[in-house]
Amino acid sequence: MPHARLTIDPEFTVGPVPRRLFGSFAEHMGRCIYTGIFEPDHPTADEDGLRGDVLELVRQVGPTVVRYPGGNFVSGYDWEDGVGPREERPRRLDRAWRTVETNQFGLDEFATWAQKAGTEVMMAVNLGTRGMQEACDLLEYANHPSGTRLSDLRRSHGRQDPYGITLWCLGNEMDGPWQTGHKTAHEYARLAAETARAMRTVDPSVELVACGSSGRGMATFGEWERVVLEETYEDVDMISAHAYYEEAQTGEDTVGDFLASAKDMDAFIEEVVATADAVRARGRHRKHVGISFDEWNVWYQTPWRDSDRANARTAWDVAPRVIEDEYSVTDAVVVGTLLNSLLRHGDRVTVGAQAQLVNVIGLLRSEEGGPAWKQTIAHPFEQMRHRATGAILDVRTRGDQVSTARFDDVDLVDAAATWDEESGVLSLFLANRSEHEAGDVEVPLRAFVGEMRVAEALVLAAGEGQDRHTTNTQAAPDAVGMRPLEGVVVQDATARVTLPPLSWAVVQLAGPRG
Repeated sequence: MPHARLTIDPEFTVGPVPRRLFGSFAEHMGRCIYTGIFEPDHPTADEDGLRGDVLELVRQVGPTVVRYPGGNFVSGYDWEDGVGPREERPRRLDRAWRTVETNQFGLDEFATWAQKAGTEVMMAVNLGTRGMQEACDLLEYANHPSGTRLSDLRRSHGRQDPYGITLWCLGNEMDGPWQTGHKTAHEYARLAAETARAMRTVDPSVELVACGSSGRGMATFGEWERVVLEETYEDVDMISAHAYYEEAQTGEDTVGDFLASAKDMDAFIEEVVATADAVRARGRHRKHVGISFDEWNVWYQTPWRDSDRANARTAWDVAPRVIEDEYSVTDAVVVGTLLNSLLRHGDRVTVGAQAQLVNVIGLLRSEEGGPAWKQTIAHPFEQMRHRATGAILDVRTRGDQVSTARFDDVDLVDAAATWDEESGVLSLFLANRSEHEAGDVEVPLRAFVGEMRVAEALVLAAGEGQDRHTTNTQAAPDAVGMRPLEGVVVQDATARVTLPPLSWAVVQLAGPRG
């Protein structure tokens, strides 16, 4: 049985839990928007054409911020096409995903949806085919109160008060050769700096995210961040990072590598932080630039690229089925460890966006005219979103490790934790990476004042008659989810937890005030 001992102390914290860490992403891609968020003819649709069943699931999962409208889509998008009377909006070719964009859903509809969902808007501007002027125009339309052409245009469209969008992305994945308007680091850095300064003259309150690398494996990784930050350091608040993981179809120890994906995310974050801090030191800057990890998830890119699903993009369809991965128990455990990684680095990763929200590698799935349900990966996201409060604890893990084909010294038990002093609740987020053996976790609690008790213990794992490949489907939407974790005990100022094989769990311990 794999064993781990966690050392934690309420006096040793990483920082407060960032509210925006638990965000998502909605792109005009596939069926994320159309028949996902927006379906006027659906039985549950409201007066704005928004799917009520999806809205209810979004409220339950609880993303605190949602990035919009892309993604690759934004680099060829004219925001003006998506505002005003719908009957006057043009149909356009979307070059990013080779589809036809109807523009029946745009900024006004998304801001209305976000308000109903109880989430913050994170808006991206087009720095691919457009630039500084268009970004400022969009900002003026969204945030200026009244008395100008664009603010009064918004008011004529039915929104009298400004949207007050604070968080803005300066383009998307501009380091990628696939991106419309792809630029070198120097080209992008100059454009981003100019755009940032101009946007702040329109609204000084905005928080701005520069494009970082679209993957740690990019040939320009590291150097891209250095060049961009040396040009933009005083003009931006964060730099982005994107990462997707999948279980390889062939090769040695594929499942072991996949379960260790958070090792790569840890390294990615720490390397970007190191680069940003080196730029800070050389430039004698006072502030620290944070990281917006605004695209991350499990995505089975290899089979998608090799299948007819990729070829279907040549048809110029409207909202085709694109990368609608069905997620398994294994995928959910990996997502849980990625969440643990983000939380552990919450002092510098202040924004996160799991891509995407509905259908397209989605937390949720929906069918046109039919039901909506949570994918397996939605469950660890929902649990951490609602239970990670207060301060992030500095967790030190000692225990059994393994090596995989790609990674050395992989902890079989992966852990993150938070301490909410106000409520007196300690939350442990634990994953057992062992595919076949239960894991034993020991957590000394001597540093916490008063006797602790078990308040809640839930686990996601394969149940009876299931295996690691079990998914949630339209026919069985609740096949995989959180269930009570039995056998958690607190004795002699020590908590002991037994984790089922291949599982992710949340254990909450309450003190005298909890």
